[in-house]
Formats: sequence, C-alpha cells, structure tokens
Amino acid sequence: MNARRILVFLAVAMSFAVMGCTGGDRQSRTLIQNKGSDTMVNVAQAWAENYRRVHPEIGVAVSGGGSGTGIAALINGTVDIANASRDIHTEEKDAILKANGRAPVEHVVAYDAVVFFVHASNPLPGLTLEQIACIYGEGGACETWSQVGVEVPGCADQSIIRVSRQSNSGTYEFVRDHVLGTGRDFKLGSRDMQGSKDVVDLVSHTPCAIGYSGLGYGTDQVKSICVADKTGEPCIVPTLEAARTREYPLSRPLFMYTLGEAEGPLAQYLEWIRSPEGQRIVASTGFVPLS
Repeated sequence: MNARRILVFLAVAMSFAVMGCTGGDRQSRTLIQNKGSDTMVNVAQAWAENYRRVHPEIGVAVSGGGSGTGIAALINGTVDIANASRDIHTEEKDAILKANGRAPVEHVVAYDAVVFFVHASNPLPGLTLEQIACIYGEGGACETWSQVGVEVPGCADQSIIRVSRQSNSGTYEFVRDHVLGTGRDFKLGSRDMQGSKDVVDLVSHTPCAIGYSGLGYGTDQVKSICVADKTGEPCIVPTLEAARTREYPLSRPLFMYTLGEAEGPLAQYLEWIRSPEGQRIVASTGFVPLS
C-alpha cells in the first residue's frame, strides 16, 4: 500500500513539474498581434508562418477585417501592427497619439496594384479611369456593358453587376479617392464583399460582373483588364513590373503601422519582413517586393 502511495505521489509531482515547464514556456514566448487589411492577410499569414520557423519563440497572430479595422485596433492599443492598403488619415493619426501618447510610424513593406477583374468570357479590352468612375461613381450613367462598347456572352440584359468592398476596406477607399475623385462616393446597388478573395470568386461565377481587388488575387477564372489614365493614352496591363515601376495608374504601396518606433522583437520582425527572405514571400504571394 505504501509503495502505491509513493508511486501516486511521484506521478502527481511529475505532472505538476511538466505543467510548470509548459507555463514557463508560454510566459517566455512573445506574441505579436497583427490585424487589418484583407488585401494583405495572405502575405501577412505567410510571413507569420515562416517567421515562426526561424524564431519559434516569437508568435504572430494575424487577422483581417479591413485597413480601417486594423487602424482602429491600433488606436485602441489592442494590436502591435496594423496592416493597411491605403495611407493612414490625419484624424486617425491624431486619435492614435491622443489615446496612446505615441504617434503611428509607417512602414512600407511591399507594393501592389488595384486590379479590375471581369468574367473570363468578357471581351472587354480595357477601361479608362473615367469609364470606371462612370460605372462605379455616384451619378455615373454607365449601367450596361453596351455603354462601354462590348456585348458580354451569357449576360442576358447586359446590365453591369458591380462588385465592391465594404467601407472599412482600404481598397474601397483607394478606389474612391483615386478613381471616383475628391468628394465623390460610390453609387448604391453594388454587391459589397468582405474580402478580396470573395470579390474574385463572385466575378468568376458571374458573366455580367466587374469587381476590384489586389494584384495577388487574380485567377485563371477571371480576366484582369488594362487601365488608361485618359482616352487616347496607353492602356496599361496590371503586371508585377507595371506595378513596380508605377506605370500602371492604380499602383500603391502596402503599409504596416506601429505605435511609435518599433523596438525589440517587433523591430526584428519588421526588419525580417523587409529582408530578402521576407520579400521572397511577397513575390510568392503575387505582390511586388520592395526591390
């Protein structure tokens, strides 16, 4: 009986020892909270997974929700990094400084292009920025494919189905500011999707549709169209090279924002993202590396 008691005691003691070691490992592990742009969520997850292999003591938790959601979390002090596919607004900078006593610091981590996708069967060769604004913008008269010069197979009444993003999306804001023009909003009646992949998925199954997303989300089931600044000017195909040189008119940088200058593990992570290894992941996910 005494021997059994001794064995039970030893087993319990060992289990507490194991629990204590596990708890110590958890306490010593650094967790970086990263939230924001749905355009960037794939590359951000790839960065996090690959960095864990290099630095297993550092965890990076990635979530999307849109650029505005990430910046709001930075204002609230609940994330270490906010991903954004558009510039931070002045009022957001002021709110971050007021709430946290530190100003946001901007880190350019990659380049991208906003691409307009149509169904693979759509014969549309390209659009000007003015035509896109006519399709998407408030007061725009372009409601059918015939009005932009094509007849789309499988689209019975030739009505354009506009696929857009929700208003907390940085891509939504980029299109509003750089395509529709200052003070002009989107017209009502679009199908507003939560994520970049959702936009492309819907367009790929809808002959009458047009939608916009990041360069890295193109598939064989959709067609990316060239865009010209104005009528008579060259229509530029959205390629990695055209985005890198900024020849494509809807090229843009991708940002990570931190509260003040990054330090310690956070600074090391951002440095790794900008390193050749981190930038190879940018290229592998369909975006444009810094160099």
